[in-house]
Amino acid sequence: MRAYVYILTNKANRVLYTGVTSDLIGRVWQHRNGEREGFTKTYKVTRLVYYEAFDDVRYAIEREKQIKAGSRQKKVELVEGMNPEWMDLYDDIV
Repeated sequence: MRAYVYILTNKANRVLYTGVTSDLIGRVWQHRNGEREGFTKTYKVTRLVYYEAFDDVRYAIEREKQIKAGSRQKKVELVEGMNPEWMDLYDDIV
């Protein structure tokens, strides 16, 4: 089963949210449309700026924990390594 680790941000790129899912398009759609209660809805975190794909969900969960344990600077470096302009990648994956 394919799994994804992803990072979302808000319009100002001030808030970072890291998550894991087996349905990246569907999960980001839920965040964008306010269907996920909690942090992302409260802080309007809707822009997909980073993701990684895994063939095994266990590795994706492990990677999510690793990213979450890192500093904000480490997350910024991940995003900028893949997406230096901080573009919303949602349309690219749809």
